[in-house]
Amino acid sequence: MNQTLAHTLRSLQRNILAGIITIAPLFVTYLIFSFLLGILAKAGQPLIWLLAFLFPDSRIVDPWVQFVLAILLTLIVLYLVGRVTSEVVGRRALALFEAALERLPFVAKIYGSVRQLVDNMTAKKETSQRVVLVDFPIPGQKCIGFLGRVMTDTATGEPIAAVMLPNAINPTSAILQLLPLRDVTETDMTMQQAMSMLLTGGAVGPDALRFSALAVPSASAASPAAIAAVAAEPADGAQTSLPARAQPPTNP
Repeated sequence: MNQTLAHTLRSLQRNILAGIITIAPLFVTYLIFSFLLGILAKAGQPLIWLLAFLFPDSRIVDPWVQFVLAILLTLIVLYLVGRVTSEVVGRRALALFEAALERLPFVAKIYGSVRQLVDNMTAKKETSQRVVLVDFPIPGQKCIGFLGRVMTDTATGEPIAAVMLPNAINPTSAILQLLPLRDVTETDMTMQQAMSMLLTGGAVGPDALRFSALAVPSASAASPAAIAAVAAEPADGAQTSLPARAQPPTNP
């Protein structure tokens, strides 16, 4: 009797766990889409409410119709904005708008940071070599980072990397670290793979990863041309790799 009960409980536990594993991705997807659709609906609801007030006898007064129309209206507006900004006149207007925002100190910092984060998150495949690993929070533990630019230490001439370290699950929050370029480990991950790992807390990601830095023969500090090659954005679909690890020059 006890064996039968124990077997039944184990079977029940196993089946419930299998059900959770099956439903969890669908539930998370539902939550994400519900959140996004809710934002789209809230953006278009004021105009839909105005139409419902002007035409009280129409189907617009139904809540679900208002929800659908608000989403469609927001999508249409987003499409028009994207279409306009992709044209020459639209790009100039956007540049003037951003120039006006730069005159507002607090707003300019927020807008610039968010814009840079969005650009990094939506970067094309050509910029996959900008996904790097750095020792954080302690040596031996790696953290996914996005290499933003490379600078030069005015005291030693050593290349310094500016790496953004986004938080898992919520990559919109991040910290910026400045560290020697020799302490940055280049990866073979794409931007899409890195974002998938961050958003899922590591549950989704590549099967293989370059975790350790490649062995580099002894050499002098990286040349200015190599530093400029890393700092520059890739052009014509070419990928940019980190230069070989550089050792800081020693004083004679």
